[in-house]
Amino acid sequence: MRIAITTLGCKINQYDSAVIQSRLKNTHLFVRFDEVADCYIINTCTVTDRADGEARQLVRRAKRLSPSAKVLVTGCYAQVSPEEVARIPGVDYVIGLNRMDDLLRFVETPIDALTAKISVGDVKRERGVPVLGTRALPGHTRAFLKIQEGCNYSCTYCIIPAARGLSRSVTPREVMEQIRQLADAGYLEIVLTGIHLGGYGQDLSPKTDLTALLEMIADSRLIPRVRLSSLDPREVPDRLLELIAGSEVICPHLHVCAQAGENEILKQMRRNYDTAYYRDLLLKARERLPDAALGSDIIVGFPGETEQKFEAALEFFASLPLTYFHVFPYSERRGTAAALLPGHVPTSTKRTRGRRMRELGAHKKRKFCLNFCGQTTRVLVEEKEDNKTGSHRGFSQSKSKSNVKVRDQDQDQDPGQDQPRGQGQPEVKIDHGRPERALSSHRRSMTVAARWQRARVSPCAGYFVIWAGRRIWPCVPQGQIVLSLWHAGALLLALWHSRT
Repeated sequence: MRIAITTLGCKINQYDSAVIQSRLKNTHLFVRFDEVADCYIINTCTVTDRADGEARQLVRRAKRLSPSAKVLVTGCYAQVSPEEVARIPGVDYVIGLNRMDDLLRFVETPIDALTAKISVGDVKRERGVPVLGTRALPGHTRAFLKIQEGCNYSCTYCIIPAARGLSRSVTPREVMEQIRQLADAGYLEIVLTGIHLGGYGQDLSPKTDLTALLEMIADSRLIPRVRLSSLDPREVPDRLLELIAGSEVICPHLHVCAQAGENEILKQMRRNYDTAYYRDLLLKARERLPDAALGSDIIVGFPGETEQKFEAALEFFASLPLTYFHVFPYSERRGTAAALLPGHVPTSTKRTRGRRMRELGAHKKRKFCLNFCGQTTRVLVEEKEDNKTGSHRGFSQSKSKSNVKVRDQDQDQDPGQDQPRGQGQPEVKIDHGRPERALSSHRRSMTVAARWQRARVSPCAGYFVIWAGRRIWPCVPQGQIVLSLWHAGALLLALWHSRT
């Protein structure tokens, strides 16, 4: 059977999809989601209403590609609103979270042979985390290990507790066994993930915490590198900072989610800290970990965010020793308290604020990357980036989010070509630093200007004008409108010359 799977949402969803694929790959052929298949699996997100809409679009796309194929919807949207999902035209099965056996049975069984269309459990009653196996995400040589599920917080913008249930943890013994299996498989780095990772161990008997687990992992020396995914500010104790600072195993990389940089907005979000606490934490982390990558999630355009409050947040984040941002314009989600708050921000304003915050993040990220130019570091080689040169991307311990092209110092050529997983971490010299993606609209505008220089002498300049205008105009930052109009006039002139 030809199976296609696609994933919306967070790393946890990607992990779950990787587990599904690993359970089916020995008996079925997996193809891309845009190809004709016999069964389509859609692993959904429901963090916003827009995410629900994207899931519905994927169902329609699957049925257009192969009208006779089975379409199976799983993930958070299926868990929270199973009846709604089942009513979507084209959906054959709806599978909730942690229902792997039902999912496999539905995939294997013909449509006519099954009477039940929905299989969803009550996550509020679940008290354990199924150990479904540990897998690398597609295209990664690092392994991702889910050690925690669910969340006990009640942030006003978030529906995830309703989808994932209360916080619950994998026992330390099971975690160590999974790490041992990954080490035997040749992995050199494990990323510990969870919905509420900092809450690890509080539901176990006897209670433990994330720092104690990390101490156990570091002492075992089973794996060369362990990295943490997102943490909340209240769950980064001094003991954790000291452990990271003194360990060769725990990567000096912290992603501490601020969500907002203004106290009234934080209170509306029902976050359990203020800006002073977050600032002190970041300064303390930078003092103990001078070369660490420090990242954050930031929501812009939350209900009640005035222009003055946004400017205060922008100034706040500019003053912090962060090295990168993940910026999200607020998107309404039915069933959350934030959806009922007054003062919703217009979409165009949210888009503008998001662009400005990303520009600040891109500036900080580039500055961070440039600090390492000329240094030599060990890099975990990832997937090949350029088929012609054989260059690869790599991850140093501290720079998880700043991929670098690596080149062997001794041979003056790119290492890692046809390098199997687990072969080693070559020492490389960093020649230049840049963010891995052009996050800001300003950089995109500069890229277009460079392409425009080529277009002026191209016989296809006219077609380029149309393409560039449609792709770039929504990204033009404030302060460059006049310059962009000048560029547009020059491009139109180039169009006229190309036609004469």
